[in-house]
Amino acid sequence: MNKKKLLEMKAKREDARLKAMAILNKAENEDRYLSEDEQKEIDTLETEIRNWDGSITRAEKMLAAEPEDRGADMAEVKPVPSVDQEKRFATFGEQLLAAYRAAAPGGKVDERLTTRAASGLNESTPSDGGFLVQQDFVSELLKRTYETGILASKVKKIPISTNANGLKINAIDEESRANGSRWGGVQTYWEGEADELTGSKPKFRQLELNLKKLTGLCYATDELLQDAAALESVIRQAFTEEFGFKIDDAIVSGSGEGEPLGILNSGAIVTVAKERDQTAVITVENLIKMWNRLWSRSRANAVWYINQELEPYLYTLTIGDKPVYVPAGGLSEKPYGTLFGRPVVPLEQCNAAGELGDIILADVGQYLLVDKGGVKAASSIHVRFLYDENVFRFIYRVDGKPIWNRPLTPYKGSASVSPFVTLARRNTTA
Repeated sequence: MNKKKLLEMKAKREDARLKAMAILNKAENEDRYLSEDEQKEIDTLETEIRNWDGSITRAEKMLAAEPEDRGADMAEVKPVPSVDQEKRFATFGEQLLAAYRAAAPGGKVDERLTTRAASGLNESTPSDGGFLVQQDFVSELLKRTYETGILASKVKKIPISTNANGLKINAIDEESRANGSRWGGVQTYWEGEADELTGSKPKFRQLELNLKKLTGLCYATDELLQDAAALESVIRQAFTEEFGFKIDDAIVSGSGEGEPLGILNSGAIVTVAKERDQTAVITVENLIKMWNRLWSRSRANAVWYINQELEPYLYTLTIGDKPVYVPAGGLSEKPYGTLFGRPVVPLEQCNAAGELGDIILADVGQYLLVDKGGVKAASSIHVRFLYDENVFRFIYRVDGKPIWNRPLTPYKGSASVSPFVTLARRNTTA
């Protein structure tokens, strides 16, 4: 592995990203929704980008582990910096310090803060409320944000045009799979020879997402501001951890007003009632009925997300004399960590034990998230002046909602199903 190969991989990743953006921009300029073929192409490009991200990360680790002195080989692959590269910050910490100095009384604005971003976003000035974070730093920040988020890393994610504030796409409007209404109303028939063919057409609904503003504040002491490396480490961790947490929280219980629409507040959720006269926090019957209401195509991808308080109750569940969640060897053995073969994952954002949303069986691949891909940073010395602290503000624009707008009645049977299932509130005080 050498730097030339690494640069080639980064170039191919960028090419895939630009192709995806071109498709989105074309649809926007023509004031129309994405076609089915365009959506498929976007999905393919997203997969390609993720694969390149993984390859690039591995390559960077390999290069970092190689000896510093590699002689002529290093000289051969060393890229010649372009004018734009020469104007870029070497580290995220360096840019943060530049933003800090620009916000100080009489401070000079580093010309690199006003350089047009690689993403195509317009120049930003202090009067606009901050500076755009350099694009290569943005990519790393958002990558870590979504790696930190348990749910955010699994949802379907689409970047949108830098000139757009939202996304409108067509989605199949399907409520029932009874005869004549599958896949939004597309119908097929067994036809006899010379029989007249019967036509049909799908019914679409509009899925609309409008970007919401996620804002984060991080305080930094004057001492910390003297060390660019330490500043970058602290801010990078604070940004990724908190933004990842808030996005996960919105995916679970967001209101849809000023934030993404969460699973629990969407029309797509199926809520399983508690058992008659149930006083236990959770029962085997609860789990069986939740599994039964999960859309069959989601069974291979769904995960049980639970509040950690619920774990002790799972350990005590049995079918006959067989434990449901604990191996036959008892607590000395590792828990299975699965129910019906699907992982059980503790999630802070799930509600307290016994409350609605303390356990959620969900295929979050059926949740759509869109973002603009850019992050804006600003600095102020006034907010925490008395505490001798500077404040950095970060703004990230994102929105999301379930792709489904309601549960689905199956072809045969009356119990509706969904990729999102939860358990109703139980009386835990009796």
